[in-house]
Amino acid sequence: MNESAAMVDLGELKPLFRGNNEAEYELDLRGLDMPHSVASTERMLERNRFRTSRSVRILIDAPDGEGGTSHFQPIGRLLLDARKEGILEQMSTLPPDDGLGFHIVTTGKPDAEEEDNLGGETEPEGEDV
Repeated sequence: MNESAAMVDLGELKPLFRGNNEAEYELDLRGLDMPHSVASTERMLERNRFRTSRSVRILIDAPDGEGGTSHFQPIGRLLLDARKEGILEQMSTLPPDDGLGFHIVTTGKPDAEEEDNLGGETEPEGEDV
């Protein structure tokens, strides 16, 4: 078999990492244990089902090198499931220079108002993602 026959046309190659890491919001899971990281991500996804579409940068801890598990796979799996369910419009990993994590864009609710406050109550800062 010659070398040209072994090559396969894969079409357009897309970069693995996003070039633009800007996001409207950031969910920082660094320092949290696995149950809290998962719960925070689930809560963010649920809240964003009823809001306008937004982009969120999710930061997670890198593996500690001492056998500790990274949250990358469980959080990634949760986000992939959300994408399959139509909750996420886009999902990608962060560029290596930004640390470990994901950049997502929620599908949102097109007719949702920007203000999510009911009865004038405000949510605590940091809980608005």
